[in-house]
Amino acid sequence: MPDDWLSDARTSYDADASGYADEVRGLLDEHPFLRLSLAWLAEHVRDVGGGPVADVGCGPGHVTRYLHDLGLDAFGIDLSPEMVELARRDHPGLRFEVGSMTDLDLPDDAVAGVLAFWSVIHVPDPVVPTVFAQFRRVLRPGGPLLVGFHVGDRTIRSTQGYTGREIGVDSHRRRPEQVSRWLRDAGFTIDGELLMRPYDDVPGAIVFATSPA
Repeated sequence: MPDDWLSDARTSYDADASGYADEVRGLLDEHPFLRLSLAWLAEHVRDVGGGPVADVGCGPGHVTRYLHDLGLDAFGIDLSPEMVELARRDHPGLRFEVGSMTDLDLPDDAVAGVLAFWSVIHVPDPVVPTVFAQFRRVLRPGGPLLVGFHVGDRTIRSTQGYTGREIGVDSHRRRPEQVSRWLRDAGFTIDGELLMRPYDDVPGAIVFATSPA
């Protein structure tokens, strides 16, 4: 399908990078379930012998830093050059690269873990299997994967960013069972599904998965 959505996401996050960074700053402190899920990822990375962990769609790098502080060799990948620039500025000493989750510039079996926290929300349904196939390709056997997303059955078009600048990006809300189905089709084992704040207007969810050994 056309890659207009990629261009929209890149342009929108470039325009709103500073506002988005301000919005998510301190977010992990407010959400213990997010921290617990990252601890699960860290534990399983150690169980498979350690190694690099890719934070795909890392934004301003706050979660990459958290993984680093947990003792992981974490690095970030993001579609937006402005986001990567912010991440490099705010987290010196960590590695951040511009790249797309649809075609990861990594060798096969290159990483011990993959994190995609609320980054696949902009990927249209027909492209999600391609993205999950990329995650499986770069993950070592037995490596863990976390996928976080908004829950629902709608696609929302955002036209104004946190800075007030004009943007244009779609966010797709999905059911955990659908995300798990795509992951199983890609060859992953599903270890769990976590539904957070289920009575909010827009709940969050995380699927815990493992690459085949």
